[in-house]
Amino acid sequence: MTGSIQARSTFEPGFFPTVALYFDPLESASAASWQDTFLRPRLHAGVSISSAGAASQIFAGLNWTVNVTDRFYLDLGFGGTVHNGDNKDDGTDGPKLGCTLLFREYAAAGFRLTDTLDIVASIDHSSNADLCAPNDGISHAGLSLAYKF
Repeated sequence: MTGSIQARSTFEPGFFPTVALYFDPLESASAASWQDTFLRPRLHAGVSISSAGAASQIFAGLNWTVNVTDRFYLDLGFGGTVHNGDNKDDGTDGPKLGCTLLFREYAAAGFRLTDTLDIVASIDHSSNADLCAPNDGISHAGLSLAYKF
């Protein structure tokens, strides 16, 4: 579950239930070094739904997980997202995004509670990298549970 961390005029009300699936076709879990980990990103895809009618998103991309200890890890990801938010500066509150297709990046810190269950703190940001105007972007932070199948 995430929430907006935007400034007052671009703040998105409500909360954003998010479901993401992670795939490991390049077997990043068997990487022997950080260089090998970098060359074997995982794939992710997901959806974030606004509870208040703000910008919902469908996203996908690549991510890299680095184990800090046996139980604690960091995860970084980059990709793209499609949203249904407001693209034009029409005088209303909320982020004005300029384009329907945005870049999306995130960072997360996770802790393995069991072999199949993790708790994860994350932050994500989506914007058009000034390819369209306006470009307020979307930023969220939150806590989630991750289940490994």
